[in-house]
Amino acid sequence: METENRVNFTYMGTSYGDVDDDSSAFSECNSDRSGEFPTASSESRRLLMACVSENSDDLIRQLVADLESCSIDDQKQAAMEIRLLAKNKSENRLKIAKAGAVKPLISLISSSDPQVQEYGVTAILNLSLCDENKQLIASSGAIKPLVRSLKTGTSTAKENAACALLRLSQLEENKILIGRSGAIPPLVSLLENGGVRGKKDASTALYSLCSGKENKIRAVQAGVMKPLVELMADFSSNMVDKSAYVMSLLVTLSEAKTSLVEEGGIPVLVEIIEVGTQRQKEIAVAILLQVCEESVVYRTLVAREGAIPPLVALSQSGTNRAKQKVIIFRFFFLCLWSVIESLPAADMAGNEIIPRSCGGTDRASAATKVRQRRCKSVRCVSMKSTPPTTCLIM
Repeated sequence: METENRVNFTYMGTSYGDVDDDSSAFSECNSDRSGEFPTASSESRRLLMACVSENSDDLIRQLVADLESCSIDDQKQAAMEIRLLAKNKSENRLKIAKAGAVKPLISLISSSDPQVQEYGVTAILNLSLCDENKQLIASSGAIKPLVRSLKTGTSTAKENAACALLRLSQLEENKILIGRSGAIPPLVSLLENGGVRGKKDASTALYSLCSGKENKIRAVQAGVMKPLVELMADFSSNMVDKSAYVMSLLVTLSEAKTSLVEEGGIPVLVEIIEVGTQRQKEIAVAILLQVCEESVVYRTLVAREGAIPPLVALSQSGTNRAKQKVIIFRFFFLCLWSVIESLPAADMAGNEIIPRSCGGTDRASAATKVRQRRCKSVRCVSMKSTPPTTCLIM
């Protein structure tokens, strides 16, 4: 499958690399963050001894046998203890998989008991933290049950299923299988409706899965642009960076660009360029560059949102990488003014040239009003009947 983890921009024969430090924006899905399950004191002692023992093979074999017990309580207890063994001692992950735990754990993910399902998902997640186990888990049929849990499980099961799918997607051949198994829509739903952890897990999984065109299309069709724009607009969410990186992968699609504009993404991105962190500003510029590269209409929308002053400021104070992108924008706008100023004023007032409403969040609308007041002394843009002009000195 074709992958596009790095977005490169070419303009006038020059290639400009995308923001290249995305790893710190996505923290690795940690092993089992659902909290400890209560156990009787004798069971706790047995598990503790196994964790510190040089040889836990006997216990592991017994637990694997219990996974296939006719008793749901035995299955639940075994899955819980395997989950803890895999969490607390990394070498146990390979031992547990070699002992044959993967297939019975996958069967538990399809259990009608929500808690058993959650234990099974979490145990599979912890086993998937061992690179040697990833292909075994995928080839044993874990992907479809994990996707079902992502749709119908408890909140913890959904979050851990997203993390497990992320781990499996780190093998390139699994990405398309996960997408074709229906994982993208429930990940988008988790991104939109999940808790703080769920949103982070969903965005990280989507970033991994959307390196190829097929999954990008699925994400856009599932409505991912709306929650991405909303999260980027909410600086208190701690999701601005993650959401922006996911969006940077998607906007290579024309459908994604259209959806971004319809959801009010342009004013949000311009606000990020004004008040975001340095990394946020750079990725916002990269996204806008992709959106505007072949569209006079979108360039005009960006100009009307007051993008010129913060872009000029970024060109003076940003990193070399950001300055390169701003230079491209300045080329765009130099060309844009000659196009816009040649249009009759009547055309500029109508809907044929510039859409009057692009949808989006209340935050985006508020950001537009604030920015118009802030930039009044720097630019002269008519929102009614005259072409936009600028006082920008190149």
